[in-house]
Amino acid sequence: MKLFRGGPLWRDEFTIDQADERYVNRRQFSKFLVLTSLGMLVGNVMIAVRAWLRGAPPPLPAAPVALASEVPLGGVKLFNYPTPQDPCILVRLGEERFVAYSQKCTHLSCAVYYEAAERRLECPCHQGYFSVEDGSVLQGPPPRPLPRVLIEKRGETLVATGIEIGARAGGHA
Repeated sequence: MKLFRGGPLWRDEFTIDQADERYVNRRQFSKFLVLTSLGMLVGNVMIAVRAWLRGAPPPLPAAPVALASEVPLGGVKLFNYPTPQDPCILVRLGEERFVAYSQKCTHLSCAVYYEAAERRLECPCHQGYFSVEDGSVLQGPPPRPLPRVLIEKRGETLVATGIEIGARAGGHA
């Protein structure tokens, strides 16, 4: 290998300085930010257009959950709604007062259970607590309230008629 100017010949032919390769100049960085932002904007617009074209989701079917006499005062009944993969919990709070929620914690989908002594729904995975009255977060890592299952009393039968996401107090059977 021939040496010129104190180094191999290929260094004279390729004048790239390794130290400068690691740095990105402002123009390159700005171009990267603009193109990335433009890509994200196009993606969000496409998602919005697809959602708009689909329209509103069809209403959930009504499904019988239990007979009112099956659930004792302060007791619970587990059921699945709207599909067999969606566990829910029904709690009888009063003689004619029933509330139902998704049984999946909004933190990491652990199953919540009713703690009658504390009158709250508890997630044992990370000590998250929800109000049994309205499903709101009382403590812990859950970021959102539990989805409420809408319950109607039709004669002696309790029927699930829909789901409210992020529901607050109101609309009890």
